[in-house]
Order: sequence, then C-alpha cells, then structure tokens
Amino acid sequence: MPVLVASDLDRTLIYSAAALALTMPDARAPRLLCVEVHESRPLSYMTETAAQLLTELGDAALFVPTTTRTRKQYQRINLPGPPPKYAICANGGHLLVDGVSDPEWQAVVTARLADECAPLAEVQAHLAAFADPLWLRKERIAEELFAYLVVERELLPEEWVKELAVWAENRGWTVSLQGRKIYAVPKPLTKSAAVREVARRTGAALTLAAGDSLLDADLLLVSDRGWRPGHGELHEAAWTAPQVTALPERGVLAGERILREFLKGVRETP
Repeated sequence: MPVLVASDLDRTLIYSAAALALTMPDARAPRLLCVEVHESRPLSYMTETAAQLLTELGDAALFVPTTTRTRKQYQRINLPGPPPKYAICANGGHLLVDGVSDPEWQAVVTARLADECAPLAEVQAHLAAFADPLWLRKERIAEELFAYLVVERELLPEEWVKELAVWAENRGWTVSLQGRKIYAVPKPLTKSAAVREVARRTGAALTLAAGDSLLDADLLLVSDRGWRPGHGELHEAAWTAPQVTALPERGVLAGERILREFLKGVRETP
C-alpha cells in the first residue's frame, strides 16, 4: 500500500521572491528553480536540491499537492517530478483526479456547506461592508466556495482581524491571515477531509503532511507524521501536536528540509 504525502505548497514547498528568506551571503545562496510563471513573470521558486528531492518523492510515494489555491492558480505551477495523480485545491473544495475535478467529491462538499455553515453571500456582504478602503486592495471569491481580501498589511488593524474571526466563528467559518491575504473559509471546507478521501480511495497505509498556516492545522492533525516550517501562522502561534515536528528552517530552505523529511519517512516505512 502506498505512503500518501500531502503537502501545502505556498510557503511550505514553493516560495515567492519575498518569502525566500535568503539570509546567507549572496555567494552562498542556493541555486533556485522557478516553478511558477504568472503574467509572463517568474513568481514562485524552490531550490534546485528541493526539485530533485521532489522528483525522488514522486517516484517513491503518492504525492498529493494540497493547497488553498483555486484550480486555475494551481494549474500554473509546474512542479518537478511525475504529474500527481491526485491534487487538492480550494482548501479541499476540489479533488483533482488526473487534473479534472471529481464530481462525486464536489457533491459531498456542496452538501456539507449547505448543512453546516452560513452561506458565502452573507460572509461576502459582511467583508464588503466592513473592510476599510484605506487598507483594502482587492476582494476575491474563490471557486464560489470561500472569500479572501488582499490588503496592505502595514495598515491593517490587528483588532479588525480578531473581530472578523469572532464574527465568522459564530457562523461556522474560520479566518486566516497569510501574508497580504485574509481568508474567510467555511469550517467544513478542509484539506483533511479531502486527504482522507484520497487515502480511502488508494488504501494508503501511512499519511505524511506539511504546512505553515492555520488552514493546514487540520491536515497535520490527520497525518501520521507532520512537519511545519519555522515561519508562518503555525510557527507564530507556537502551534504543535504530538505527531508534528516544528522545524527551525525558514523560507525556501525549509521547503528543502521538509522534502528530506518526507523522503526519510517514506524510506523508513516497512
């Protein structure tokens, strides 16, 4: 039975130029591979060593990219190694099988959202009414499943995010601040649920996982072993769990370390 490796992408395996955290002297910086181009410009990177490790991992385990990105945003990433059979997008809202969203999983997600939380329209209206144009730059709806705001982080009042989180909690939603984006996501919409479905379909004997944000906490909790980097929401909150290892590495070198840990975990599996 395969080992299932479910990993968040942004700021876990791949990094924008602003998130690389290259603190060493320039001459000692790792060689980088661009893995995403957007509007004809390079956008996301991993080290060349990480790219080789990911290729090895794709040959040794069932690697499942697990992201909050929409399908369109995910599909512009060009990861090294064999194309993943499964991928999870929209924070678990879409389960891609050979690049195509699985209709059975979509139906399950739609039913859960209708039964367990306030509708997207209510949350969208609240965000539109209370976001301040002083710091708001963009409002977005992702896959008709959840909402997010792009903000000027330096101008964003910390209390505003806390108040939004309390409001959302009472309506079955959760709030996550990641870089310049504030996500409002229905609680039933989780990466963990989609990963459990992939494990069920494939008969995976072991699940390994990694992630950096609060939206990855449920993913790490359902894994047999998990890792988080030395940056991001989980690091800032000092979040931990018995099966989760907090790594000291930050930035793109954390991505490299996570892939080494994945490969080690796969190779140690009987």
